[in-house]
Amino acid sequence: MKDLNNFSGSIKARYLASRPANGDNSIIAKGYFITDANVNYTLKRFTFGIITENIFNRAWNETQFATESRLQNEPLPVEEIHFTPGTPFSIRATVSLKF
Repeated sequence: MKDLNNFSGSIKARYLASRPANGDNSIIAKGYFITDANVNYTLKRFTFGIITENIFNRAWNETQFATESRLQNEPLPVEEIHFTPGTPFSIRATVSLKF
């Protein structure tokens, strides 16, 4: 929505399906569906906003990749998935000035 009596906002969704993380498909990177929203109010040159990330507080992995490692005392390397956790539910306030 845009400019409804000085209010604006949006709801955004991101989807990524589960997929192979390595060549032989033995490790799967988990998919996710995340929803974010924001609402803004404009007053002259100022815009005040509220941003809500991960509205449904889903546990998700943002970056996922397979790696192979071997410690000095291990006879064979081990392949496993590493990941960066996704953003948990959060709310931020913003203020911007247009000039």
